[in-house]
Amino acid sequence: MSRLVWLLDRGAALVTYPSLYLAVLTGILYSTGSFGMLHEAVRRVHIELSVFATVVTLLHTGLGVLDAWFVVTGQVPAPAYSTPYFLGGVAVGAGALLMLVVAVLGFTDAKRFQRPWGPRVVHSFAYAGFAFGTIHAAAIGTDLTGLVRPLLGPSVAFLVYVLLLRLLVFREIPVGATAIVAFVSHHTPDRMTAFDQVCGQLQTLL
Repeated sequence: MSRLVWLLDRGAALVTYPSLYLAVLTGILYSTGSFGMLHEAVRRVHIELSVFATVVTLLHTGLGVLDAWFVVTGQVPAPAYSTPYFLGGVAVGAGALLMLVVAVLGFTDAKRFQRPWGPRVVHSFAYAGFAFGTIHAAAIGTDLTGLVRPLLGPSVAFLVYVLLLRLLVFREIPVGATAIVAFVSHHTPDRMTAFDQVCGQLQTLL
């Protein structure tokens, strides 16, 4: 029984991490029209990928808790590292789950959140959850042994690169004519305030 749980937990983990990676990557590109065709493509798959990643994450969590119980109670051989280290890695995984659940709530229950912690800000907690998940996988993920430098590191570096690229794109938008037209066409108080800020920036530049 304990070996079956370990195998199922291991399999779920191997599906969970790539799914979370793709969900975060498509999420970065989801609301940035400047990425063109790539933006259009990820809009078709991001939600489905995120739902799948959430389901397999919950599956991995349930199996992982059961597997950790077998380890702590001595029903299975201890891993190659110490029990406190193992429990620390499990705690980091729990932090990742908490962050991801909050991020999901930012999308499914947007009315729950108010400024400054609006739905978009809360949904971005997925980045922190993925970071915790990466530490969890690198620390106690037995299948990643030896793959941290050649595979995990470059993959995460690419994700950070895309995220920084998106932040740069957003930073350029407020001083662009397209943004001004968009703000003017929506006469809500918040957007008009933003429009006033854009005008202030233009005046400063001129």
